[in-house]
Amino acid sequence: MKKRGLFSIIFDYAGNKKVYYIFSIITSLISVASGIIPFYFVASIINKLIAGNKDFNSYTLDIILLLVLFLLKGAFHIISTSLSHIAAYQTIKGVRKRAIDSLAYASLGDVKKHNSGSLKNTLCERIDSTETTLAHIIPEFTGNIIGFLGTFIYLTIISWQMGLIALIPFVIGMIAYLSMSIGYEKYWNNCINKTKVLNDTAVEYINGIEVIKAFGKSESSYEKFKVAAKEGAECFVSWQRNCNIAFSIAMTIAPYTLLAVLPIGGILYYNGVISLEILIISIVMSVGLIAPLISAMGHVDDLHKAKTIFSEIDEIVSLEKLNRPEKSKGIPMDSSVSLKDVSFGYDNVEVLHDINLEIKSGSKVALVGPSGAGKSTIAKLIASLWDPNKGDIYIGGINIKDMTLEDYNKMVSYVSQNNYLFNTTIMENIKMGNLNATDEEVIEVCKKCKIHDFIINLENGYNTVVGDSGSHLSGGERQRISIARAMMKNSKIVILDEATAYTDPENEAIIQKALSNLIVDKTLIVIAHRLSTIIDSDDIILVDDGKIVADGKHNELLASSKLYKNMWLSHIEGKDGDLND
Repeated sequence: MKKRGLFSIIFDYAGNKKVYYIFSIITSLISVASGIIPFYFVASIINKLIAGNKDFNSYTLDIILLLVLFLLKGAFHIISTSLSHIAAYQTIKGVRKRAIDSLAYASLGDVKKHNSGSLKNTLCERIDSTETTLAHIIPEFTGNIIGFLGTFIYLTIISWQMGLIALIPFVIGMIAYLSMSIGYEKYWNNCINKTKVLNDTAVEYINGIEVIKAFGKSESSYEKFKVAAKEGAECFVSWQRNCNIAFSIAMTIAPYTLLAVLPIGGILYYNGVISLEILIISIVMSVGLIAPLISAMGHVDDLHKAKTIFSEIDEIVSLEKLNRPEKSKGIPMDSSVSLKDVSFGYDNVEVLHDINLEIKSGSKVALVGPSGAGKSTIAKLIASLWDPNKGDIYIGGINIKDMTLEDYNKMVSYVSQNNYLFNTTIMENIKMGNLNATDEEVIEVCKKCKIHDFIINLENGYNTVVGDSGSHLSGGERQRISIARAMMKNSKIVILDEATAYTDPENEAIIQKALSNLIVDKTLIVIAHRLSTIIDSDDIILVDDGKIVADGKHNELLASSKLYKNMWLSHIEGKDGDLND
């Protein structure tokens, strides 16, 4: 990925509000100029006083212009920052939307390479932290740099000696200031990495607090978090400590142009090199020379931080998208599923090898096999969470790569054992399967899914807030609500990937009976740990070591497959055996 400049990135994400940035720069220039030009009129007044001019009327215009410029400076500063803030909010909106869209259209494997804590930190806190930079950096940085250059050019025109002399303290200060940039990238990347470790450790600690307490690991786990927090703070403190002396020298010497202008300018005037009028103008103008530049320099650190943050965002936005067209090239004839010579791997390690599979429309098919055999991977490929490395998948005779993600997602509902519930009500969670559904339709689906009774027995019924990730509910309850949400979507193909793993046998039987009524005319693909729940499937696909080794009905597989028979015996005996034996 080619790295872009910060301003290129900002203008890209600003979208149609980039014109606001352009006008904010123009108004900022007017504001900065209105703050610098008064120095000229002040010098003019001083020169008139030195010349002995006692006519008050000759000062009137200068004073009026000073007042007008003072008002213009404030007015145009307000206009500039207002425009830049509007553009900044649009830019943050554009950044988040592009990043979220990228995650939505990227393959699950690419998304999972990013730690969830780091993603959350980047998309929320770190993007928010750029607001001040985005709102001020373009107008103020640009305006102040141009303001400094304009003043310096004017000083150089009236006396090139005084122009250069005025820069001497600034040059000395900047040498000290620039010395702070030695090792900047190393220090900043270290701080970013330590902060990410802290965020990831905090998320891990909070999410795993139940296990930590259950196994008596509170002290060791907290020690890990404490170390991460300490290192996250110390990396910033040590960096700032290394910069203290250089920063103090820079900020003490750089702004004080008079340290050079007064003594050296006095010598030049004494030797007749410059006139008194030029000396006075140079003294007054030099006071306002460095102020804009110092103001601009105050944004340099923010520039580096923003560049790092937006580079991270660019990495997310540049994730390779699933190979899908903008418009579907065909409409599936039915809900049949076909895999042709499909191979797939994680990080160059192939886990599925030349899979060929035909699933008839409206049938109930089960994928079974030892742990790690590739069952869930097949399900996720059918659900279009990944693209195969080789081969093709067809739905109703149409290659899924010839359908838009939106059209394809309408065809397929996918429910895994770890489904996520949002921190809102049960009603709203189920409605996410169909945003246009009415409350009555949700209740009807829940009755068909046999979960209505348990929901109405909750304190607030369907208005019960489920907590973060559904933490207020049991694992089985979360899964049953997830199944209801999938049924609410009313897709032609339903994939249940260990969707009842956390459900007790009694409730699982109820769910299976409910599903048999809900999946009429639908294609159901089930991955189940309890083989007794799938013995009535139209076809049972046995997967082992990334290959389909057998398929058929339950009794057929018992007679023909030793692996399946061993799995069945292990299941009915109620013990965990070596399923690979």
